[in-house]
Amino acid sequence: MKSDRLLSILLFLQTRGRVPARELADRLEVSVRTVYRDVESLSAAGVPVYAERGRHGGIALLPGYRTDVTGLTSDEARALFVLATGNTHADLGLDGALGSALRKVMAALPAPHRPAAEATSRRILVDPVRWLSGPGGGHEGADAGELQAAVFTDRRLRLRYRHGGQEQLRTYTVDPYGLVAKAGVWYLVADRRARPRLFRADRMAAVTVTADAVRRRAGVELADVWEVLRREVEQRPADLRVTATVRRSRLDMFLRILGPFLASPPSADDPAVVELRLPELPAARSLLSFGPDVEVLSPQEVRAELARVAAATAELYGGRAAAP
Repeated sequence: MKSDRLLSILLFLQTRGRVPARELADRLEVSVRTVYRDVESLSAAGVPVYAERGRHGGIALLPGYRTDVTGLTSDEARALFVLATGNTHADLGLDGALGSALRKVMAALPAPHRPAAEATSRRILVDPVRWLSGPGGGHEGADAGELQAAVFTDRRLRLRYRHGGQEQLRTYTVDPYGLVAKAGVWYLVADRRARPRLFRADRMAAVTVTADAVRRRAGVELADVWEVLRREVEQRPADLRVTATVRRSRLDMFLRILGPFLASPPSADDPAVVELRLPELPAARSLLSFGPDVEVLSPQEVRAELARVAAATAELYGGRAAAP
């Protein structure tokens, strides 16, 4: 777009000083004639830009002119260049736009701020994707880009949704506020019957945009609803207390996975004694991933549940011949 090209020329001239028209044309992938027309447009808009013909000529801004495109401080500039890896922008089809935006911001920064911003982008990296989530974050179900487009229509959405641990699909009509990426998983934040709800994108079998206008609560924004839902999840009562032993050689990995459920520090023994507070009985099944390195001592209902799941798994693999 022409407006995008004009801004690119302005920022480039501000950064480089005098630039040959041919170089600008090559960078913008346009003709030299188009560059001169763009310079005329900038001049008509009040930008003090001029062109000099000849061997040593080029296009430049009047000395001392700077446009305050950002007004950023050094710390604000560094904050923008803390890059996030993973697929958050790619899921939305914005990975190319992100790179272009950062290049423009870098060009617009005052020269003293650029080294710190560049060093930050090379030294700090945030990866929001969970371990072992697989390529693309393990997402299935609704495509995040399509879901984003649906949210921007400001229409009510009809979901075909599968809850965790269930095969049956349910239908919900919701009023969307927006999307949230949490630890590599996309969520739709919406109201259902004027009450906040959270829907995982990878559990959506279908998303349909209805003809009805969205009905959001007055004065309520996405961040407000997300904060309410986040607190509900994090402050969910954890009434199931579990005592177990963990071999020292596996304790570090155990704490990485189940650390948020730890009720008290593990003992110094080998095996270490740990106490957990779990939200419900099925959550205890994750202990089976440690095999004989973790043994539940109490309560009996958890031991019985793990024994049942382990027996069913042994029967599945032990009672059926492997495929050739």
